[in-house]
Amino acid sequence: MQQGDTISAIATAMGEGGIGIIRVSGERAIEVATAVFRPASGRKLTDYGTQRAVYGRIVDETGAVVDEAVALLMQAPHSYTKEDVVELQCHGGIMPLRRTLQLTYQAGARPAERGEFTKRAFLNGRLDLSQAQAVMDIIGARTERSLSMATGHLAGHFSAEIQTMRHTILGQIAHLEAAIDFPEDEVDDVVTKDVIENVVDVRNKIRRLLCTAHTGRILREGLMTAIIGKPNVGKSSLLNALLREERAIVTDIPGTTRDSIEEYANVGGVPLRIIDTAGIRATDDVVEQIGVDKARAYVDQAALILALFDASRELTAEDEEILSLVDGREALILLNKSDLEPVLDVQQLKAKTCSEIIPVSTVNEDGLEALTQAIMAKVYTGDMSNDEGTFVNDERQAEILRRADEHLAACLRTIEAEMGLDFISIDLRSAWEKLGELTGETVGEDIIDEIFSKFCIGK
Repeated sequence: MQQGDTISAIATAMGEGGIGIIRVSGERAIEVATAVFRPASGRKLTDYGTQRAVYGRIVDETGAVVDEAVALLMQAPHSYTKEDVVELQCHGGIMPLRRTLQLTYQAGARPAERGEFTKRAFLNGRLDLSQAQAVMDIIGARTERSLSMATGHLAGHFSAEIQTMRHTILGQIAHLEAAIDFPEDEVDDVVTKDVIENVVDVRNKIRRLLCTAHTGRILREGLMTAIIGKPNVGKSSLLNALLREERAIVTDIPGTTRDSIEEYANVGGVPLRIIDTAGIRATDDVVEQIGVDKARAYVDQAALILALFDASRELTAEDEEILSLVDGREALILLNKSDLEPVLDVQQLKAKTCSEIIPVSTVNEDGLEALTQAIMAKVYTGDMSNDEGTFVNDERQAEILRRADEHLAACLRTIEAEMGLDFISIDLRSAWEKLGELTGETVGEDIIDEIFSKFCIGK
């Protein structure tokens, strides 16, 4: 990729819509747009100042009109990429967008790579790496809490926490190096005492951030949740109740669900990746048996299991098997059909499981609020007093924080071993550089390329 190139891509989802946008960015962006766009006023696009919307037409090389459009002109550095940018707002059909895009290529632009617009914004200093990653998190947010975390990252709340820690560490490095360059009697003890206090403070901040990693990853990626139970216990009805739509077929016939159904549900702001599985039972039906085998496999993969039992019936051998499947796993036991006369012995069930038991009714939706609170309690573990905008939201961020903490722990051991100030400085600088990987200030180009390769084209 050459950053000096002018790039172009469709920036809106493909399909039919009111508006479709072609984004052009780079040194020749205005020149490229001028070649394909004719203002209705008869003036040249270059006659207009920055931050202007200009009505006109997209034309081909013969002057034939391809579409009516509005050109948004944004001159550097007042644009998303801090380069010259023109966005051509066309009608949202596939053909006018593709034809307009092709015309921008003919005029000198090249196809943008995945995430290249945001990558340029990062390389040009408009966003740091954490903020750039938040762009895709905003696009992919499935709940208000997920969106709150992503917008907080984009606003720089997480980066501010990291920069504060880096600033503290850098200050201690400066004190150490000054003491090394201008040694005085009995200064070492004063300097190291100050280093210890500040390192302990930074380590506490890192630990508080790491406590949010579990919740942050769930808000970003969703919590994989498997609904299991014997046939006709109400699994599909629970899925429909959580989704608040009739997604799964519900009948009184056991074995209706033969394959797994996967959907995202917003439960108290937590995005659940819910998998409704086939009823677990012995069967001679080959197709149903495949579904049962998949249900057992999902139990091993799921981060949370919702195990349903029929409160209007005694425990069966199938129920006993389900209890053994969830033993030792993160699970909630749901006693469905609580609207009917209770038959199942709850005390007997409590003796067989350590999981929380919640009575529910998928018919009148009793118990769903209690289920929501139980799920949130499992997701929001530890000290959740921080704003969601400062949550650690992926494993890469968590691992970097852990590695930085290891360097700071090594610093304390170095001080305890009464080694020289220069050795203490080395450990501190390693921690400072490691934290810089979160904002992109000390990260390698290969990591940057990998991160932006996960973006969509046009963003």
